[in-house]
Amino acid sequence: MTDVNVETIRANKKKHKAIQINKIEYSDVIDSLGEGIRDFRGDWKYGLAIGGFYAIGGLFLLSLLNAFDLPYLFYPLTTGFALVAPFSAAGLYEVSRRREQGVDVSWGAVLSAMRLCCGKDLAWMAVVTVFSLIVWVDFAVFIYLMFFGLHAITLPALIEAILTTPAGALFFVVGNLFGAIFALTVFSLTAVSFPLLYDREVDFVTAMITSVKSVAKNPGAMLSWLFIIGMAFIISFATLLFGLFFTLPILGHATWHLYRKLLPRESVE
Repeated sequence: MTDVNVETIRANKKKHKAIQINKIEYSDVIDSLGEGIRDFRGDWKYGLAIGGFYAIGGLFLLSLLNAFDLPYLFYPLTTGFALVAPFSAAGLYEVSRRREQGVDVSWGAVLSAMRLCCGKDLAWMAVVTVFSLIVWVDFAVFIYLMFFGLHAITLPALIEAILTTPAGALFFVVGNLFGAIFALTVFSLTAVSFPLLYDREVDFVTAMITSVKSVAKNPGAMLSWLFIIGMAFIISFATLLFGLFFTLPILGHATWHLYRKLLPRESVE
């Protein structure tokens, strides 16, 4: 057997080796968030640019909904917007990876990392998350039609109905209940899928399975991470998406560090 064949076999074994998943605690989540804040503060211009792109895109989307008198889609589309945001975090992962290795960060490296992801299985994960967004919006429309029919109402009228009528309150509860179940499902599939696909040569199905296993092995810690993401979304929503300038990059950097704690590097070395 030639040396080339031996190296090929070793490479294949390395590629298909089972991915080890660590047990983490709540303190690891807090540490990851702190590391994410430090990465953002250390190289803030990259985070602000990526977060700003999504903030401006979200505002444009909301302005379109307002122009077409579709205020009831404000909330589901804004929440669903978070489903596709992780795809943009490749640039943030690259910043965090370079900082942990002590390598200089540059726009060329960040943009190359984001461009490279389009040719990997990360692109398929983007398809999965966009499909999830479409399904979530369809559910939201269905729930709205159940309570309000085909009658389109303004955003102030919708808020008034939620606060003052039993049907509006029930609509809010049911919508958020379905939203929470859906968010937990998508979170389980994507919690570490994006940084894993960015960092290693695995397919997107393996990445989703690994993500689900990571959540199942660390339910308390991962639910606390989901709670932090939810709080960051509330801040972003309350600030008319301008909070995304800061929350999205911090969460992106923190996701990289949480991924490092969950999936040790020696499992693929």
